[in-house]
Amino acid sequence: MFFRKLTRPVAAGTAAIVVAVGAYAILNSTSSNGVSGSANAAPFTRSAPNQRVVGQVPQNWRPGTGTIIAGAAANRAKAVALAKYPGGTVNRVLKLSNGSYAVHMIKISWPHHVFVSNNFKVTGAIG
Repeated sequence: MFFRKLTRPVAAGTAAIVVAVGAYAILNSTSSNGVSGSANAAPFTRSAPNQRVVGQVPQNWRPGTGTIIAGAAANRAKAVALAKYPGGTVNRVLKLSNGSYAVHMIKISWPHHVFVSNNFKVTGAIG
């Protein structure tokens, strides 16, 4: 008798866990915007399959490369990036080895990185 009373709650709990794990897997696999590059996108094979790329991405750039900077140059790069892609929050600016900048944006659906030349013009973006 005790076993019968225990079977239903255990089965219900197991089903709830399976549904939760399945939902997490589905949401995690579809979290990108699903948009691939546009007609003017530069070839970029190092990105994840569904990352949108516009313009030029520095040739040797990889996520995590560059040196975090502050000051006038960082402020100018940030201002240029926000003018082109308003609505986000810049949490850091990186100076890249070629002298350009990577502006890391959060709280925006796209892009995640905006690339700014050393003469402070937006050259590309990736999300």
